[in-house]
Amino acid sequence: MSTLLQAKERTEFKHSVLTGIRKEGNIPGVIYGSKTKSTSIYLSEADFLKVIKDVGRNGVIELSIDGQKHNVVLSDYDSDPIKRKILHVDFLAIDLSQEITATVRVSLVGDAAGVKDGGVLQQPMHEVEVTAKPNDIPAAIEIDISELQVGETLTIADIKQYKTVEINHEKEEVIASILAPRQEEEISTGEQQEEGVPDNLEGRETEKEEVE
Repeated sequence: MSTLLQAKERTEFKHSVLTGIRKEGNIPGVIYGSKTKSTSIYLSEADFLKVIKDVGRNGVIELSIDGQKHNVVLSDYDSDPIKRKILHVDFLAIDLSQEITATVRVSLVGDAAGVKDGGVLQQPMHEVEVTAKPNDIPAAIEIDISELQVGETLTIADIKQYKTVEINHEKEEVIASILAPRQEEEISTGEQQEEGVPDNLEGRETEKEEVE
């Protein structure tokens, strides 16, 4: 299910114009992709954030550019982590009947039995690449870790099957494991996500062509 988002075509590209657009509470951006000419646009930041909150980072958006509608997904974005502002957005125009490839967040659900026994949870894989039709791509891949014991490992093979989603990883790749307490200082817990980026923008980066 898509949500409508209004945008206007942008025809001036001077730095001063972009600054003015942002000062007025708008975000410059671009749309490109399926049967769509690459077009520079701008749209309300408040409306953009509301729509992303409604549909999720992986959701299909109905983008209306001066009245002309396109089915799109959020392909990429630039943000200012200090001011917590979105600086630029890229929308990929899509055909809902054609599969696309995207990265999806991995969400570990439950309290691992091994952690309750003093073990340390490690999660080296925080997202997976999937291929599916746009409306079938989940907001997150959820994995129940409640039965995971010290010394045990979860791999791609343990992900429950999604009938309409192909997970593009080898089955033996490790998603999470429970280490014995003595190993806690020996292995890094992995990189932290950057601060200042809205949570609902995490988890998807679609493959796209280079755009000038």
